[in-house]
Amino acid sequence: MPLYHKLGEFPQKRHTQFEKPDGGLYYEQLFGTEGFHGHSSLLYHVHRPTQVKEILASHNVEPKIAIGKNIKSLLLKGFELKSADDFLESRKPMLVNKDCTIGLAAPKKSLRDYFYKNADADEMIFIHKGTGTLRTMMGNIPFEYGDYLIVPRGIIYQIDFDTEENRLFYVESFAPFYTPKRYKNESGQHLEHSPFCERDFKLPTELETFDEKGDFLIKIKKEGMLHEVVYATHPFDVVGWDGYNFPYAFSIHNFEPITGRVHLPPPIHQTFETSTFVVCSFVPRLYDYHPKSIPAPYNHSNIDSDEVLYYVDGDFMSRNNIEQGHITLHPKGIPHGPAPGAMERSIGHTETLELAVMVDTFRPLMVTEEAMGLDDGQYYKSWVE
Repeated sequence: MPLYHKLGEFPQKRHTQFEKPDGGLYYEQLFGTEGFHGHSSLLYHVHRPTQVKEILASHNVEPKIAIGKNIKSLLLKGFELKSADDFLESRKPMLVNKDCTIGLAAPKKSLRDYFYKNADADEMIFIHKGTGTLRTMMGNIPFEYGDYLIVPRGIIYQIDFDTEENRLFYVESFAPFYTPKRYKNESGQHLEHSPFCERDFKLPTELETFDEKGDFLIKIKKEGMLHEVVYATHPFDVVGWDGYNFPYAFSIHNFEPITGRVHLPPPIHQTFETSTFVVCSFVPRLYDYHPKSIPAPYNHSNIDSDEVLYYVDGDFMSRNNIEQGHITLHPKGIPHGPAPGAMERSIGHTETLELAVMVDTFRPLMVTEEAMGLDDGQYYKSWVE
């Protein structure tokens, strides 16, 4: 079965009266995805979760596209992105299509002045630098370097950072994130050959429940617009919930690599999937151990996917001159492979300490104006000897 979790208090039977200690009833809310078909949870609120007092303003946050139809391989110097105090203002889209938005963020301050909800997309936030706590209506999740935070669409959240030095890589997906089907049985339990299991997930804890009325600002992202909505009660008023739809975290350091005698293809690194792209984790591992093995990857056609690599740490053996925070885009339609000298250089090595996140999209990605401001301008020529 999918992962079940619960926090706080709730009635034994769903859709029945749940009485408050001082009289009255708690308000039940079905929090689901993909209509009534996907994963869902039942939440119990102190106040009605439907009380909108005012809609103040709305503004367009759609990415500005610099290259709509791209054939050029790019290298983006991600750590050159300037920091910003505000969490949402710090988030800058780099690569987009109709299925997802891939971006970077360098927020300096905790998000406490308002609440945030993405009504369109599930979010995957990878923590490259920084520690803190994701605070949500369904409980809190402490995070640290290397954590993937998976936030289903519709979750209302704030985020606390312990310092001002924070670097995030994020993906907004219009289809839900799941772990790969081939690593699960028919009931959804992870199998013995899976590179991670249910024990590795960080689930919400410390359910904060606020019984407060007033003016509570929630910024809601929907259809490329950011709407400022005032709620009449505190969004974190849930006294209990149970189900299968909730935020969670997974550390890239808990991904157990699969190795072989000869070089294995990228799907062995797969960590998450949607119906429109996959996410892979490249982690420290032993190299191939055939006596004639070539640890560097072979050239491949790249005809079906755009490949995005976000470099986290270590020496990525197939590339030259790669640093922390760099992003490479290898677009569909043109082959790519190891940089000149990388294949020969890899022979005889027994391990790699690289750490990177890869996103392979099934539809081409457009390049934003923000991305072009970080582009090195020369990467597409880097295979010429």
